[in-house]
Amino acid sequence: MSSEKSASLPKLLIVEDDAGLQAQLKWSYEDFEVLVAGDRASALALLRAEAPDVVTLDLGLPPDPDGTSEGFAVLDEIMALKPDTKVIVASGHGARESALQAIAHGAYDFYQKPVDIDALGLIVRRALQLHKLEEENRRLAARVDKEGKVLGRLITGAPEMMKVARTIERVANTKVSVMLLGASGTGKELLARGLHEASDRAGRAFVAINCAAIPENLLESELFGHEKGAFTGAIKTTEGKIEQAAGGTLFLDEVGDIPLQLQVKLLRFLQERVIERIGSRSSIPVDTRIVCATHQNLEAMIVEGRFREDLYYRLAEIVVRIPSLAERPGDATLLAKSFLHRFAKEMNPSVRGFAADALIAIDSWGWPGNVRELENRVKRAVIMADEKLVHAADLDLAAPDDQALQALNLKGAREQADRKVIRHALARSEGNISSTAKMLGISRPTLYDLLKQYDLHG
Repeated sequence: MSSEKSASLPKLLIVEDDAGLQAQLKWSYEDFEVLVAGDRASALALLRAEAPDVVTLDLGLPPDPDGTSEGFAVLDEIMALKPDTKVIVASGHGARESALQAIAHGAYDFYQKPVDIDALGLIVRRALQLHKLEEENRRLAARVDKEGKVLGRLITGAPEMMKVARTIERVANTKVSVMLLGASGTGKELLARGLHEASDRAGRAFVAINCAAIPENLLESELFGHEKGAFTGAIKTTEGKIEQAAGGTLFLDEVGDIPLQLQVKLLRFLQERVIERIGSRSSIPVDTRIVCATHQNLEAMIVEGRFREDLYYRLAEIVVRIPSLAERPGDATLLAKSFLHRFAKEMNPSVRGFAADALIAIDSWGWPGNVRELENRVKRAVIMADEKLVHAADLDLAAPDDQALQALNLKGAREQADRKVIRHALARSEGNISSTAKMLGISRPTLYDLLKQYDLHG
């Protein structure tokens, strides 16, 4: 079977220690990508790496092939790690009691040995149909939550940011690695989460880690995990973030802060899709998508020898540059109103909105700290406000002069908006009047009148 065909097939994991039955079952499901495991460890490794839709599980596994304890242990771990997986259990030991116990532990269905391949096939395909239906219902529910917003949580009306959102939506369901570039506070994690939720991994884990916030000597353990006794203080075996995000997405924020020695290990994972915990020599296959972000100039760091070029090209198959808040006309006011509504509801219900001087100050400020600075200022203002309306002083911003306040009327606002839109259209059409008029949805004579009225030159 070609890799392209198998990648499009649903996944079935067969957990069975009888080699003959393994082979018989494996060749009975041509419309599945079939995975086979003979014990608990290999079954759970495949579960994490491949996230199968359906599992058939023999309860009689080593080291308890004549009982059911090991099989139920596997079932419990599957339900803990991937509760949406449909598990069909098999046993020849006390069939009725085992069946009831298996259903109580979260199994989808039960069949008794000896195996009837045709009957089991019907159960497997019915389980797959239910799995697909539940998955689609989860996606539909997620879309209902996203109404009115881009990528679920992103609030924007700026064309520059809408372009970013469209790019992320296009690449969401591909397997390419994505690098988000932008200044601190521009919303890189929000966009990474939006990418995850727009992808076919949305039902799996989204795990985020800030590489700059963790000391170098601890970062390897955070990413790759460690075995018990691997170093002083390692009192138990611990999964790293890459394993925790198996089947889902790992967001590496400030990836430029990963030390060179650890970059080598990360590169190996991206190339081979296997990891080794600290203190272990065993390779664990893991299917985790990496999305990374940084505010640093990685290309300059490559020249300086501080970042590996081969790792950069593995991480940056798609590069998305996020504009600063100052480059997103109108978004500061839009976001400020959203923040005020949320914080007022949580902390000061008497606050109703912004005064005119606050709106002008928000629109005029350059926001060097981007969205994070805006959120913090609005939060503080809502907490400290003595009136129903938040003023510029509450935001710790300079109050606008009388001329600016007088301009804040319907006519003035409309003229300012017209000027901005016409300038943008002229720039995009490189001054071509016919193209500009078509872009704006007006006639050429109307455009000429507006250019003359606002003293603009086409």
